[in-house]
Amino acid sequence: MRSYLDFEKPVAELDSKVDELRALAASGTDISDEIGRIEDKAAQALADLYTNLTPWQKTLVARHPQRPHFNDFIKGLITEFTPLAGDRKFGEDEALVAGFGRFRGEPICVMGQEKGDSTESRIRHNFGMARPEGYRKCVRLMEMAERFGLPVLSLADSAGAYPGIGAEERGQAEAIARSTDACMALTVPNVAIITGEGMSGGAIAITTANKVLMLEHAIYSVISPEAASSILWRDGTKAQEAANNMKITAQDMLRFGVIDSILKEPVGGAHRDPAAMIATTGDAIAKAFDELKGLDGDAIRKQRRQKFLEIGRKLG
Repeated sequence: MRSYLDFEKPVAELDSKVDELRALAASGTDISDEIGRIEDKAAQALADLYTNLTPWQKTLVARHPQRPHFNDFIKGLITEFTPLAGDRKFGEDEALVAGFGRFRGEPICVMGQEKGDSTESRIRHNFGMARPEGYRKCVRLMEMAERFGLPVLSLADSAGAYPGIGAEERGQAEAIARSTDACMALTVPNVAIITGEGMSGGAIAITTANKVLMLEHAIYSVISPEAASSILWRDGTKAQEAANNMKITAQDMLRFGVIDSILKEPVGGAHRDPAAMIATTGDAIAKAFDELKGLDGDAIRKQRRQKFLEIGRKLG
């Protein structure tokens, strides 16, 4: 069943009316013209809404529970995917899933946060908030990818690294820093996609890539709007005001040179047509890796380093 965000209420009312008319039509009443008229009106209302979303509305879309998650992209894009577990130091962290598979027939290393799609899976994956062992697992796999000359693909979607006491005691900041360093040190091409939330070091740790792409309504920031609100105003209820002033949208990130391109979402967001969004993402990944073909290891590392040094130096 489709769920609607608060600002989508006008569309929800029209869709509800369409459902009522379809139920009436099933009884034999010919009202196909009326149904078509209201469907067109609902589609136009949805298109108008999503043409002018505020940063806070984009934040809500990026967090939509029906938005495609890591496992959805894996099922749609990666064949023979084999996840690996454990950091060989402490244990396994299911918030960050990482393994090897094939992308369009070619071997690849893939990693990313999985939020889960049910109460049970969300708890198992800790809502996509990784602990130190998750980032250390990613470092382990990146080192394997480097050893065997395999490209690395990252899919980021997390509210941030897990801030619990145990995670801090086990070196959360150090693990994030080492994962970021491992990304920078790769001599194989790496591409990162921010599919929903790209919050804090939890996202940066796996998105320091040669090519960084964002879905149209995804968000990317060093801190969540709620946390920024609590710090700036000592009031967590001003998250909307914070989001509208933080420059966290894909359009902002492209203008600042933080990302390389934006992947257009279906009208109404990726959650309305996950299959189409996954297909679009697959094409963008293939294009990004194609653009890096022909570069040797030193050139790949230099291109990545230069990309991050140039962030903020010029506005697009």
